[in-house]
Amino acid sequence: MDKKYLDLIKKDSVYSIIPARSGSKGVKNKNIRCLKGYPLLAFSIAASKLSGEVSRVLISTDSPYYAKIGEYYGAEAPFLRPAEISGDKSTDIEFMQHVITWLAENEGEIPEYFMHMRPTYPLRDPKVVGEAAVRMKNDSTATSLRSAHLASNTPYKWFNMREDGYYKSVKEGLTLDEANNPRQAFPDVYVPDGYVDMLRTEFIINNDLMHGDRMIGYVVPGGIDVDAKQDMAFLEYYVTDHSNPVLEYLMNNYKPLDESGVKED
Repeated sequence: MDKKYLDLIKKDSVYSIIPARSGSKGVKNKNIRCLKGYPLLAFSIAASKLSGEVSRVLISTDSPYYAKIGEYYGAEAPFLRPAEISGDKSTDIEFMQHVITWLAENEGEIPEYFMHMRPTYPLRDPKVVGEAAVRMKNDSTATSLRSAHLASNTPYKWFNMREDGYYKSVKEGLTLDEANNPRQAFPDVYVPDGYVDMLRTEFIINNDLMHGDRMIGYVVPGGIDVDAKQDMAFLEYYVTDHSNPVLEYLMNNYKPLDESGVKED
């Protein structure tokens, strides 16, 4: 990226960035699938605002309809993501570079940090999200922060298949018998999730990378990431018996999508 953008960084500022491309094949339009009448996109917007650490919430989408939904629920959609970086094989670094470049060239200012909030992880605690931003700000050596939860099953007990059809341990040097040891014999392993990521703009500009090798390990409670149709069904079931501050905020401040008046052109 153009290193002149470094001069445009506004110190200590945090923008939330919500990637919401259209065209998902696993779950059609999953970024705007509704939970209790509210699109998943709205949950990430609300959690960002309620965190208390974000000055702007931006949507990165290739869909004018998604952009209108985002704006109705309190985000900004000042640009559309180009089609060439909105496909199934497009990477996160591509849309982040686009966001940074657009802000630099059109507004002349970019934040020191981006809070990366995926729409497919709706049930967050805004306090946990806000604490992630504070944790990142307080570590000047960190290149990024990524949330993760403790794995319930250790991969150290798993096997790869050799070309000759026999198993071998996933970990080099671990015998097959040692891989059968109790779970407590192995170190904890953490699974990255969509709860919250914090990105340092300076690092992205200088390295054309998102996370780097000084990634803060931010442990969060497990949650539900929408990747299949049954995940939506489980979410609907879950929220009938469990309260969530983000859902409560949406219900108290916004109409459900089908009553919002936001229509696809």
